[in-house]
Amino acid sequence: MKILGIIPSRYAASRFPGKPLVDIDGKTMIQRVYEQAKKSSRLTDVVVATDDERIKRVINGIGGEAFITSEDHLTGTDRCGEVLNLVKNEYDYVINIQGDEPFIDPASIDALCDLLDYKTEIATLVSKIEDYETLHNPNVVKVILTMRKQALYFSRQVIPYVRGVDPVNWLEEAEFFRHIGIYAYRHDVLEQIVKLPQNVLENTEKLEQLRWIGYGYRILATETAFTSIGIDTPEDLEKALSKKN
Repeated sequence: MKILGIIPSRYAASRFPGKPLVDIDGKTMIQRVYEQAKKSSRLTDVVVATDDERIKRVINGIGGEAFITSEDHLTGTDRCGEVLNLVKNEYDYVINIQGDEPFIDPASIDALCDLLDYKTEIATLVSKIEDYETLHNPNVVKVILTMRKQALYFSRQVIPYVRGVDPVNWLEEAEFFRHIGIYAYRHDVLEQIVKLPQNVLENTEKLEQLRWIGYGYRILATETAFTSIGIDTPEDLEKALSKKN
């Protein structure tokens, strides 16, 4: 099976402009994401999809491959779709690796790849929520899974609702999972979903995966102990570095 890892990396992030090039202990963020992804034993190739020549030069400078993509893409998935049409080789699956996760665990990428069997349409990762701050943070996306680990719904709200129990005791009464924003798409499915118009669910929660569910695509999930550390603001970077050290 041939699997392409694509790292979407947009320069002009509204809350942290230029964050792909921010220095983290002597290396740019995008270099760290790229080097971590390259450690995966399951990815056939890894490339970066960006809208900025400076990011492309960083990746080229360390021997990697980067593609300049449209500035008009609304999501990393859209950027992955464009790159899929630009690469020379044929791939069975594409892994969308977030460009703002400099400490991504290669083993988690491998775990996601373990779900891929040609039948799987889309796959992603989840981890168990263990604290109330995370549970009630609207920036942490929660997910409901079936017994077969298929995603039923994603929300910024706490789901499921534990009826008849004080919210301060919910973690003792039910399992809650957070979504980790890494996706695997089957080649043909990626080509299809980038053409779908946005729907009500996506526009309400501002979560693109609700578009795919709304149109009937199946998202399989696997649990990981990896704790995602996404960098959206300079403050996030300070927190991430303090946890790492």
